[in-house]
Amino acid sequence: MSDRDVRKTDLAFTVEWQAKPDEVEALLGIVQRVLPLFEREPGTKLVRIHQSMKEPTRFFFYEVFADQAGYEAHLETDHFKKMILGEAVPKLAHRERIQHRIL
Repeated sequence: MSDRDVRKTDLAFTVEWQAKPDEVEALLGIVQRVLPLFEREPGTKLVRIHQSMKEPTRFFFYEVFADQAGYEAHLETDHFKKMILGEAVPKLAHRERIQHRIL
């Protein structure tokens, strides 16, 4: 999947995480385990996860889904529920997800 495969009709999201200071290493482990699973989801077109070099507690996700059904299926996967909601979210001081229009 390349950025050229992203269409204006796709759904794009950014997600920002602020880790609790003592949870950064645990979150890195979760991200490394879950990213390949996200990339294999049929409705997920693109997922990029970044960690701030200046502020290592800050994580930034860029996600593109083929459609609403792909996004909703992503939220219902066992790995999202277990690793993100169950393991990662309790380690966060802040989490924000924003949907964007692709121009």
